[in-house]
Amino acid sequence: MESILGSGMLAILRKPSANWRLAFVLAGITLISTAVAQTTKPSTPPAQGSAQPAASPHPTRYRPNRIPKRAAEYYGMVWGIDSLDLKWTESGEVIRFSYRVLDPEKAKVLNDKKNEPSLIDPQAGVKLVVPSLEKVGQLRQSSTPEAGKVYWMAFSNKGRLVKRGHQVDVVIGTFRGEGLVVN
Repeated sequence: MESILGSGMLAILRKPSANWRLAFVLAGITLISTAVAQTTKPSTPPAQGSAQPAASPHPTRYRPNRIPKRAAEYYGMVWGIDSLDLKWTESGEVIRFSYRVLDPEKAKVLNDKKNEPSLIDPQAGVKLVVPSLEKVGQLRQSSTPEAGKVYWMAFSNKGRLVKRGHQVDVVIGTFRGEGLVVN
């Protein structure tokens, strides 16, 4: 105990005084800091040629709230949808937009074939569209919406100009989803 605390700290603890609480707290801090110092080992870089991969300086990626609560309530009340999501898929060649229908009557605008969807990225300065393939048609679901079902559409991101983390706007007829973040 004396080697950890030191003789000066033991003398304070043995001597009855009015500041015994302070001395006790100081002794506890000293014990904790020495225990931490003894258990932590200094990091040594791996030797050259070793098979051990280098650790990333940032092991986790910061992910802010994708859609603010107020915006989610707005989309639910006005457009009858929630769970809006944009995913960077197929190695970035496709941006997949999906949403869940709460009120089919309000969500009809999003599934209407006449409304041409577009994804606008002001950061990249591009406007993406849903491609139409010869045998498949448009890469989107355009059936009559049903409550509780998730619908999607795929925007062509040729050249991979839209990146993960970009804030984009999705426009479908009169619907406008603003500031959505690409995952």
